[in-house]
Amino acid sequence: MPSVLAPATLAVTMDAIRAYGVLTDDFNPIHIDPVFAAATPMQGVIAHGTMSICLLWQSVQQSLPARVFDDLDLDIRFVKPVRVGELLTAGGERQADGGYAVWVRGPDGADRLNGQIRVAA
Repeated sequence: MPSVLAPATLAVTMDAIRAYGVLTDDFNPIHIDPVFAAATPMQGVIAHGTMSICLLWQSVQQSLPARVFDDLDLDIRFVKPVRVGELLTAGGERQADGGYAVWVRGPDGADRLNGQIRVAA
């Protein structure tokens, strides 16, 4: 198993958010309506949280053998909303227990999502 996961990146644009909304049938106005989103506690459009999870899975899929997906545990939390215009990077590093600390980070280096992936022995 590698010591670090291959990075995966995504430029978050309104077009990407709209396309993801079509793919997932999720048209919550917090994601697609700037006027509505500006009046919420988020104060603007945020990307779907599962968009970040998909980016993390790209990193994992590029890095680990397919057999690990039969018994893999993902434990994550959303730390900070993802905004239009951000360039996200997903990745992770191996821990002493054999699992991986994982994240999706914004251009400021702050986590948007973080957690652990545990791989069965």
